[in-house]
Amino acid sequence: MSTLTMAKAINEGLRRSLADDPKVVLMGEDIGRLGGVFRVTDSLQTEFGPQRVIDTPLAEAAIMGTAVGLAFRGYRPVVEIQFDGFVYPAFDQIVCQVAKQHYRTRGNVKMPITIRIPWAGGVGAAEFHSESPEAYFVHTSGLRVVAVSNPQDAYTCLRQAIASDDPVVFFEPKRLYHSKGEVDLDGQLDDAAPMGLARVARVGSDVTVVTYGAQVETALDAATAAEDDGVSIEVIDLRSLSPVDYRTVTASVRKTGRVVVTHEAAREAGVGAEIVASITERCFNYLESSPVRVTGHDIPYPPAKLERLHVPDIDRILDGVDRALDRPNSLTGVEL
Repeated sequence: MSTLTMAKAINEGLRRSLADDPKVVLMGEDIGRLGGVFRVTDSLQTEFGPQRVIDTPLAEAAIMGTAVGLAFRGYRPVVEIQFDGFVYPAFDQIVCQVAKQHYRTRGNVKMPITIRIPWAGGVGAAEFHSESPEAYFVHTSGLRVVAVSNPQDAYTCLRQAIASDDPVVFFEPKRLYHSKGEVDLDGQLDDAAPMGLARVARVGSDVTVVTYGAQVETALDAATAAEDDGVSIEVIDLRSLSPVDYRTVTASVRKTGRVVVTHEAAREAGVGAEIVASITERCFNYLESSPVRVTGHDIPYPPAKLERLHVPDIDRILDGVDRALDRPNSLTGVEL
């Protein structure tokens, strides 16, 4: 086992995938000589050459269109979108071409494209640099959507995504790039949990908190704080947003009878709304109270000085837990 930051774990996952398969190519703005704005691809161009780690023009639509052409020719492109808010110029290619080619060609053409997106806020960035666009891609049939929360999953799930014949939108929480954890670099992919499987990040008995990405860490901190109040919180890390592992989620909710879903993206038509609806359909007779959502607000992402009021924190999650437990709390009547 090695102790790595999430950024380094992703770097190692890319390195291993490049070494294992000559058809894997990396593409993106400044990913070669610079090593990416977050230095996630540092040294990979030096090791594998500019034909495998390609510095592209500042043109996301062209990058994705080129990836589609490469996939037609049997390559496995790994595209880096420099920041989450920059993915929108490539939206047409992703939802109209990448997601649909396999279906349109009756299975004759595969799109083994991995789209890496540094994602969400918490780093004091400028506008268009802290977006949470995951719901757009979850809504698009034909795409897998993955959001990792720790270095081990970042390494393993990325390798699984690149090896998959399905297109994968791979969200990397940028505020966790420097977080550290133990990573098994020698494990075989066949022995690892599938990237579509949710993870019970903490066992509890009173309330289930379902989340993903950087919010997993916040939910775990909230669960630790709730212990002092005698509340046992079970935390589910979804890992995959499409498809969702509802078997793991519903097993937890049927045990606790109460659920809070939290994410940083806006509340309206967010991933949390679909999860709450699906839990209600599957667990209605087990629920002791209405499911609760704790999300970002329905606003454009705020300036850096205000983002702490937008991103759900420990207090807002605990208020959501109080609502699920039918306990009075300081934010009663306020949209969480």
